[in-house]
Amino acid sequence: MNHPIPLALEKIITEGKQELVDLIVALTKIPAPSHHEELRAEFCKNYLESFGATGVYIDEAKNVVWPIGCEGSDELTLFLGHIDLVFPDTTELPCEIRNGRIYSPGVGDNTANAAGLMYMAKTLYGLGYTPKKGVLIVLNSCEEGLGNLKGARQIMKDYEGRISEAYSFDGHYESINHNAVGSKRYKIVLKTEGGHSYVAYGNKSAIHYMANLITTIMNMKVPTKAKTTHNVGTISGGTSVNTIAQQAEMMYEYRSEDRECLAIMDKMFFACIEAYRAMGIDIEVTVLGERPCKGVLDEEKLAAMVERTRQIVVDYWPGNRPDIRAGSTDCNIPLSQGVPAICVGVCLGHGMHTREEYIELNSLDAGMKIAAAVMLHYYCVE
Repeated sequence: MNHPIPLALEKIITEGKQELVDLIVALTKIPAPSHHEELRAEFCKNYLESFGATGVYIDEAKNVVWPIGCEGSDELTLFLGHIDLVFPDTTELPCEIRNGRIYSPGVGDNTANAAGLMYMAKTLYGLGYTPKKGVLIVLNSCEEGLGNLKGARQIMKDYEGRISEAYSFDGHYESINHNAVGSKRYKIVLKTEGGHSYVAYGNKSAIHYMANLITTIMNMKVPTKAKTTHNVGTISGGTSVNTIAQQAEMMYEYRSEDRECLAIMDKMFFACIEAYRAMGIDIEVTVLGERPCKGVLDEEKLAAMVERTRQIVVDYWPGNRPDIRAGSTDCNIPLSQGVPAICVGVCLGHGMHTREEYIELNSLDAGMKIAAAVMLHYYCVE
């Protein structure tokens, strides 16, 4: 084994599993749509303070931040676990344990990981471990969808120039994300004169032109230098069956792990928009979100982080190898700013972004040892 954890720590992880499960269940019931994480943030702050954490605060982005040994250090390690969910619910979420699984919307993405980060922070604190050069434990907001990585942006801004590497506990440990899939997201509103379907027949229809615009956009040939995708995710519009539509809307995004490919998509997309405007069509384009690609950074340091984490996963998930791949996560922000960052989870499960999502209870045994080994690299015993 390349990265064994101390027996005392392993014992607490094993014997404290029920405490972790109870924490996951309690947290997963609390609603937390992006931009509305207040209740979860307060729960997380109270949990950290309950075992003696000091200096914990909630910032303006609703991140829960625990700086440990950060004063006077410009080589901080950032550990993130996002607390927002993709679901819009504002009332208690359902949670059920059956057949060795925890079922709940968002339980794997990302409640179990946020809970795992808090539990590991508590465990290391209780055993007297302290950071070598300063650590930030952050239960962050706004990772999902239109949250646009607001929480990660805020923490990188507040500690600008002081964070040397970052880890996000997110998703499952069957993969490690080491590269940033950038994206652009837009709301497009198209307006025409519309009218009565019989009396005003011949007037421009917003639905008709929107349908044509969608066809034009989706027929664009995407760049091939790196994997690049695009998608129209929603469409709406019109008034009734006997009305020529005055307005239609859609949401559109494109993604790539390469900045040049995103720039090409920008050029093609806005060329389409301008072509339709030249036809006398009123089109409004609103930016909904932008996730950056990886910037220039120390690739050797990033590779070392990836290899160390890969070996840790192999140690505690014997017979398996995690996929090393690009992703769209909180790591996009540090990576875009030249800070090496990777993403790995503490559980296994299925059904992310569905209401049938679950995690395997047994997967937490290996997952928490993975989290412990990853974090211990940056800690020492007093």
